[in-house]
Amino acid sequence: MKKYGLIGYPLGHSFSKNFFNEKFHSENIDAEYVNFEIPSIQEFPSILVENPNLEGLNVTIPYKEQVIPYLDELDKDAAAIGAVNVIKITRQKGKIKLIGYNSDVIGFTQSIEPLLEPQHKKALILGTGGASKAIAHGLKELGLEYKFVSRNLREGMLTYSKLTPETMDEYKVIVNCTPVGMYPQADQYPDIPYLHLTPNHLLYDLLYNPDTTLFMKKGSEKGAVTKNGLEMLLLQAFAAWDIWNK
Repeated sequence: MKKYGLIGYPLGHSFSKNFFNEKFHSENIDAEYVNFEIPSIQEFPSILVENPNLEGLNVTIPYKEQVIPYLDELDKDAAAIGAVNVIKITRQKGKIKLIGYNSDVIGFTQSIEPLLEPQHKKALILGTGGASKAIAHGLKELGLEYKFVSRNLREGMLTYSKLTPETMDEYKVIVNCTPVGMYPQADQYPDIPYLHLTPNHLLYDLLYNPDTTLFMKKGSEKGAVTKNGLEMLLLQAFAAWDIWNK
């Protein structure tokens, strides 16, 4: 039986485990998907040794960047982003080869592209964590300029207090890459000036629990187009499966 899995810490609710095991069951695929909750990335090599039938892994926080030194190769997107969320494992003559990919960027670009209009030339990326790197790479691939918005003053980035009416008018795509507003803190929202949003704005939230975050709701109230991250999550899972099997 083939085995696939997820490394991260902690691994409370895992979308991937449920998604892939349901897929294997419904499509009669002889495989299983397991969670590897490891408190340190140094335990990563032992997972490979103890699971000789492991063919692929997903990677989640906090290891998307920490896992890179353990890999033999990165595809061009993963190298440009500096973060990996899919690992393809091949074994030949007892030697293991690990190749890192980033399917977040595939999921995001496929999900947001149909919503882009001619006025969507510049984007604000809320947050500077691991996910924001993939989003920045995806926006660049789609031909959009972008600026990061950080809570702290950092070179080349905006802070929330610096989001003027002019800035909001210039940047008509806003992508939330922060956990602000996620269940159970669903009564919170990123601190942007929602007052200056218009029907020409597009708000994309990487969160999907709740379905409609307050960030999205406040955007909708101003006529903006909004979307949550569930489709991106599904699309990146489809892309991971394609990577493991190509």
